[in-house]
Amino acid sequence: MMKLRTASIADIEKIYQLEQMCFPKEQAANRQVLIDRLNIFPNHFLVIEENNQIIAMINGMVCNQEELTDNLYAVSSLHDEKGAWQMVFGLDTHPLYRKQGLASQLLTEFIQQAKVQKRKGVILTCVAQMVGFYERFGFVNKGVSVSTHGAVEWYLMKLIF
Repeated sequence: MMKLRTASIADIEKIYQLEQMCFPKEQAANRQVLIDRLNIFPNHFLVIEENNQIIAMINGMVCNQEELTDNLYAVSSLHDEKGAWQMVFGLDTHPLYRKQGLASQLLTEFIQQAKVQKRKGVILTCVAQMVGFYERFGFVNKGVSVSTHGAVEWYLMKLIF
C-alpha cells in the first residue's frame, strides 16, 4: 500500500538513492545537501512509500525570493519558514513507478500545503520537456531561468495563488 508522508532524516539513504537514480550526477543533490534539507525544512519534504521503499519525493525550501536561483539549491539555511514562496527543488519518481500519477499526487499536496500556509505561490524550474506537465497545474512559464544548475537550460515556472 502506498503512503504519502513527511520525510525524516531516517530516510536519508533511500532519498539519496532515489535522487541519484532520477537526476544526472551534475543535477542531483548530494548526500550532504539532502541531509541539510531534511534537518532544516523537513515539513517541506514529502515522500511516497510502498513496501518500505521510497518511490517518489518532492522537496523545496520557503523563502521571499521570487526566482529560483542556484544558491538556493546549495544553501539550505536560506530557508525562511515565514517566506512568501514555496520553492520546488526536486520532484523525483522511481523509474519503475512513473506514469502512475505519483508526481501529480505529490505536487498537488505540495501546492495544497503552500495554500494552507498562506504562501503567495509555488516556484520551480524545469527542463523544456516538463513545461507542459507543470502548466497542467496552473504554473506559468516565465521563460528561461537564470539558473545554470547542472549546465542545463531551465525554465522558470510560477504558480501564483
